[in-house]
Amino acid sequence: MAKTDQEHHQDCMNRFIDLANQMKDEGIATKVVSAGMMSASAVYATFVVSGNTGGLTDSGVDKLTAAYKQHVKRVQEMRKVEDDERRAKFEAESGS
Repeated sequence: MAKTDQEHHQDCMNRFIDLANQMKDEGIATKVVSAGMMSASAVYATFVVSGNTGGLTDSGVDKLTAAYKQHVKRVQEMRKVEDDERRAKFEAESGS
C-alpha cells in the first residue's frame, strides 16, 4: 500500500533529524546545524514556489514565514502535550 503524504512527511522529517544528529556527532555545533537546515529549507521552499530562476515577492516571503511559524507552533503544542503526559505518568507512578 502506498504511503500517505503525512507518512512521507514524517519519514522526511525523521531523515532530516537523523542527518542533523550525524552532523552534531561529527562535532558541528547544534546552532550551526540548525541554521544550515533553516537555510536549506528556505532555498528549497523558494525553489518549490518559484523554480530555479525566480525569487519570492515580499508577499511570498510573508506566506512562507507564516507557514514556518505555524509549524513551530505545532511542534511546541505537541511537546507540551508530551510533557504533560510524562508528568502525569510520573505523578501516577510515584503516588504524588
